[in-house]
Formats: sequence, C-alpha cells, structure tokens
Amino acid sequence: MPADSPNYAIARIDLPDALTHGWQVRLQRRGIKYAKFFADAPLGGIEASLLTARKWRDCLLKRIETEDRARICQRSTRNSSGVVGVSKVSVVTNGVRYTFWQATWSPESGKRRCVKFSIKRYGDTQAFELAVLARTDATGH
Repeated sequence: MPADSPNYAIARIDLPDALTHGWQVRLQRRGIKYAKFFADAPLGGIEASLLTARKWRDCLLKRIETEDRARICQRSTRNSSGVVGVSKVSVVTNGVRYTFWQATWSPESGKRRCVKFSIKRYGDTQAFELAVLARTDATGH
C-alpha cells in the first residue's frame, strides 16, 4: 500500500474465535519494528479504532522522520573521519586487502549512492580529499 494511502501500514484484524477485532499498525525503519493493536470495543467501534490507529501511525511517522533528520545532520560517534558521509573502508577479496575512502549520500528518500577512492591509487590524503569533494558536490554541503 502506498505511503500516501489513508491506511498505509494499517491492517484489519478479525479473529472471531479469539474475540479479537481491531486495527494493527506495523512499520519497520532502519531495522526497528514498531507495532500497536487498536481494539474496536474499548475505543468505541470500528471507525473510532481506525481513527485512533491512524493518529498513532501519523505521530510515529513524524517522530521517526525527526529522528532520521537529527541522525543525518549529526556526526555519529562511529565516524572517525570527522566528515559526515565519508568513511575509510577495507575489504578483502581473494586474500587481497583493498582500502579506500568512500563518500556516501542519499539523493532522495529510499536511494543511496556512494563513490570510492583507492588509497593505493591516490594515497591516503588525496583519496580522503576526493571523497570529501564528491560528498560535497553531491549534497551541496
């Protein structure tokens, strides 16, 4: 269901044998699962429980979006380069270690781009500077 649908991330649950009737909100962002069930009876019926589920979902989405913005704009404690979106990466392929500086950014929601600069080819300082420049060019900051 598209994110702009009124019932995005909301599903109807009707289990007569278990006397369970209501709406289930389920979302997952960055590996974290969020879920809450809104039973009809205590909330005044099907429509009232649906409205309550939508309000909870909308508040959750706003909170997640705010947290994502804060995360994107702040340097992570795991960042050792000092530049957001630039990291030193080492990989081993067929027993050979390759080390490079990588610039990563998100051109739009749900998309991720990266470019790598070999330390062997450019040297540590120049590879780092190229990664910073690539990130700056791509994001404008």
